[in-house]
Amino acid sequence: MPLPRILGLDPGLATIGYGCIQWDDSAELRMIDFGVIQTPAKTELGSRLEMIYCDLTTLIRQTQPTLISIEKLFFYKMGNTIQVAQARGVILLAITQAQVPIVEFSPPQVKQALTGYGRATKQDVQAAVQRELNLEKLPRPDDAADALALALAAGMQL
Repeated sequence: MPLPRILGLDPGLATIGYGCIQWDDSAELRMIDFGVIQTPAKTELGSRLEMIYCDLTTLIRQTQPTLISIEKLFFYKMGNTIQVAQARGVILLAITQAQVPIVEFSPPQVKQALTGYGRATKQDVQAAVQRELNLEKLPRPDDAADALALALAAGMQL
């Protein structure tokens, strides 16, 4: 059986964070890759969604995850929420077409999994990501660190 490889995704329209982790043969957790997919702000919405789809499809093919962990939609302000929901729909389509199982977490569930406290601060979660992955420094930008947190939350359930 292959070792679990988890791709965490922090959805957005302008920026989608991603982080990929895997256990090695000695059961040590290691980071494979992290970063962001970005779309230009002044680009038409349909083109931005297409960019997300194409870039994510390529990312899934490159990282070959056995599981994808994605953040559940979290409401901020209505205008932004609708655009994030549209981007999230495209993300779910790409994942489904790649036939990779999906798990979803709300922000409090990720905080609970990593820190033991569902109302932990962003800094507490980032410190947990750094500690769990034995990283010398915190992954940047925040969207990528959040995606790694999502991957870790899923890994803790395996």
